[in-house]
Amino acid sequence: MAKTATLTIQQWGNSLAVRIPAAVARSAHFEVGQEVEVTTDEIGVTVKPVGPRKLTLAEKLEKFDPAKHGGESMATGGPVGAEVM
Repeated sequence: MAKTATLTIQQWGNSLAVRIPAAVARSAHFEVGQEVEVTTDEIGVTVKPVGPRKLTLAEKLEKFDPAKHGGESMATGGPVGAEVM
């Protein structure tokens, strides 16, 4: 679901900046330290991630193929380590 926010441009050193609200960042799958590309066009500015984004857990589980990965997503063998009595 798309998120929208009205923000105020502020001075940051010699540059201008806006903060991306948490709800918008989550919706865009942005993370701290992630590289983004900022592009201008006739109607404004676009910010998009550089390279492929990380998959959510739901997306990873959807892509899981039991035949390819050996059945269970976690080994369910007998007790291991401190579990052995």
